[in-house]
Amino acid sequence: MPHNGSVSADLAESGTPAPTAPRRRRGLTSIEALALLLVFGLTARPGLTELFAAPVTQAWATRFVAICVQAFPFLVLGVALSAAIAAFVPADFFHRAVPKRTALAVPVAGVAGAVLPACECASVPVAGALVRRGVAPAAAFTFMLASPAINPIVVVSTFVAFPNDPAMVAARVAASLLAAVTIGWLWARLGKTEWLRLPTHRHHEDGKWAAFWAAIRHDFLHAGGYLVIGAAIAASLNTLVPETWLAPIAEHPVLGVLALAVLAVLVSICSESDAFVAASLTQFSPTAKLTFMVVGPFIDVKLAAMQAGTFGRRFAARFAPAVFCTAVAASVLMGVIWL
Repeated sequence: MPHNGSVSADLAESGTPAPTAPRRRRGLTSIEALALLLVFGLTARPGLTELFAAPVTQAWATRFVAICVQAFPFLVLGVALSAAIAAFVPADFFHRAVPKRTALAVPVAGVAGAVLPACECASVPVAGALVRRGVAPAAAFTFMLASPAINPIVVVSTFVAFPNDPAMVAARVAASLLAAVTIGWLWARLGKTEWLRLPTHRHHEDGKWAAFWAAIRHDFLHAGGYLVIGAAIAASLNTLVPETWLAPIAEHPVLGVLALAVLAVLVSICSESDAFVAASLTQFSPTAKLTFMVVGPFIDVKLAAMQAGTFGRRFAARFAPAVFCTAVAASVLMGVIWL
């Protein structure tokens, strides 16, 4: 019996095509998905008409649309500014601006985060670039936490969401900055290099404008999707869940704070729009709402995954719990002082 090489040679000589590898199954395209959605809508039209005519559904839809419409402009502006910084601001600018001494670099990086807006999705790669270019990890992590939490877009959106409560805005800025700086100092004192996997260099070959538009598309699709999910959850809590169910949790000073802290981790809303979701959770105390807005930009499901992918799982396994506990503690402290 001839060997495999002889078989291939015989097939080539005889003109018979060699067997090809099985082709991978093609996934569902967006056009096909849209067609299926339209078919479902036409088929289920009578039932959907009856469903959306119900008063409960109309109330849910009103709350859902109101949250999305209020938050959408801030989401777009925040994503655009974040993409511009990621694409056009050189990474060595941060290296020159940050002091060499770590103890001083941490608060400077926190204040810089308040000036340079970046959404959560952009702040993790920026922190990776800073570490790669020699910035102290403690300062890079402080900037990573502070930038999406207290940048000007977030401050303005919080003012709009809480128009008659300037103390909520001040409490959010103070709690977020305190938590970010605390985490930076903790890492400077307790962090170990072996926990950290240094990120590799990434370069967009098509130029800065291509990187800008790519960042906008990526961040907007991700942040917009999480905004829709968060708005749907908030509308459901206010419409579908009876007050008698939420009252024991919302009125409890500890359970209310912990419940919204966990909700912020699970929902993963963009920081430019989370204030509108928090304002809609009327059953909960101001401190619980503050906790929701402080914890979300610091750590959530998508951020934990991004941090693990950028800096390694050993880092994320220690960093995420520390950030969660610090953010909750800072929120409670500033809630007692300001609210």
